[in-house]
Amino acid sequence: MLEQTRDLMKKSYGINEDIFKMSEVVLDDVKGEFKKLKEISEFNQYKVLKAMQDAGLSDIHFNWTTGYGYNDIGREKVEEIYTNIFKTEDSIVRPIIVNGTHALSLTIQGIVRPGDEILSITSSPYETLLGVIGVRHEKGNLVDEFGVSYKQLEFLPSGDIDLDGIEKCINEKTKLVIIQRSKGYAWRKAMTIDDISEAVKRVKSVREDVIVMVDNCYGEFLDIKEPTEVGVDVMAGSLIKNPGGGLALTGGYITGRKDLIELIAYRMTSPGIGKECGLTFGQTRTMLQGLFIAPHIVSQALMGAIFCSRLFERLGFNVHPKYKDNRSDIIQAIELGSAEALISFCQGVQMAAPVDSFVTPLPWDMPGYDDQVIMAAGSFVQGSSIELSADGPIREPYNVYFQGGLTFEYSKMGSLMGLQNMVEKAGMKLNFK
Repeated sequence: MLEQTRDLMKKSYGINEDIFKMSEVVLDDVKGEFKKLKEISEFNQYKVLKAMQDAGLSDIHFNWTTGYGYNDIGREKVEEIYTNIFKTEDSIVRPIIVNGTHALSLTIQGIVRPGDEILSITSSPYETLLGVIGVRHEKGNLVDEFGVSYKQLEFLPSGDIDLDGIEKCINEKTKLVIIQRSKGYAWRKAMTIDDISEAVKRVKSVREDVIVMVDNCYGEFLDIKEPTEVGVDVMAGSLIKNPGGGLALTGGYITGRKDLIELIAYRMTSPGIGKECGLTFGQTRTMLQGLFIAPHIVSQALMGAIFCSRLFERLGFNVHPKYKDNRSDIIQAIELGSAEALISFCQGVQMAAPVDSFVTPLPWDMPGYDDQVIMAAGSFVQGSSIELSADGPIREPYNVYFQGGLTFEYSKMGSLMGLQNMVEKAGMKLNFK
């Protein structure tokens, strides 16, 4: 490292000498893991490039349309490219999908009908989805107001999907099986492509007509395959997470079987209109440019997560996953043990941000969550988890969920500033092993 860089980190960012030395040791520990990430990133980069070439992408597809958005060739090209990348039959990719929860909600509500049953085989879905499926009794939920039933299958003690339990849970009413790939706010492993493949096989062995859906938020481009390449019928995610590459201003995607995409499109707009309307507001260029760099951005975020995992593991904290573990989302969980430590860490990450670094995040009653949540996110795009964020519910054992990083250097600085602030504000003692 340049001596000038060392001086900048110490003088301008206040990184103390002990923490700086720890970071150098950790960097040496994780070199082998970084090499593996580069290989996956390279494969996915060429895959995305080929999808754009095969679609005949041109600068004419970046032009605006107005009004209803009929014959929006840019919108159609974006959806063709997503379909190519994820090896599906059709896709919806729209800036009018406001977040990942909206994409998932559209998917579920487009597919199920009164009398149908939804089965989640990865325990409880992410908290913001609970009001959709009726676990939390929000207005408009499917259970109370639309006669849909819901049940969930818990993980085995090993953290794996209960494959035998799937057979016992599926019945004549089961319409939709949900798999959440990411850990969300749970202390569990993210579901790998192999995990998902085995679960799909087991579902289809019981009833071939049951639809399998994957919540792919935080999971895109972590492997050389995506869930839709191992039998998943439909999949949804957010453009301000992995596939937006930090450039997409908003939006979500849904991709899968053509008949399912048609049903979901009718839910998104109205029966008879479906995908034919919907203005993209001139966003096709940033959506596609972000998608083009997404494999590299995801690898940078993963490097940051691995660095963070090893740093805090050597400081004696429980971390999940560990730095050498196989990863299937970009999220790094750390059990910090106290509200003070959680708040201090998040505030330190905020100090490392390029945007709103002067803001002090505090716990608040965030819509869709049962506990107060603290969120650090000094991003160029509001709520963009792929940039860099750290958040967690204020509840025992006070886990923080650290994710993203447009560059590894930025993510690394977030970890170091979070640690530095824990030392200064929460009185943490450094015991590096």
